[in-house]
Amino acid sequence: MSPEESEMRDLAWRKASRSAGNGECVEIASAPEYVAIRDSKNPNGAILVSSRSVWRSFLEDAKSGGYDLRH
Repeated sequence: MSPEESEMRDLAWRKASRSAGNGECVEIASAPEYVAIRDSKNPNGAILVSSRSVWRSFLEDAKSGGYDLRH
């Protein structure tokens, strides 16, 4: 069962501490059962919902350079 939109909008949203403040960032909010992700430029737009385990895997891959562009 997916969370209700109103429930997600009431979460405590946060941006990355390294955000440049130029509006090109994502925000995340954590709930007990899921992690929600949205575009900081459009906080009333679509919200992507991920399981906590998938989000954890994504972060591990990102931290290890799994998504770095190779030249």
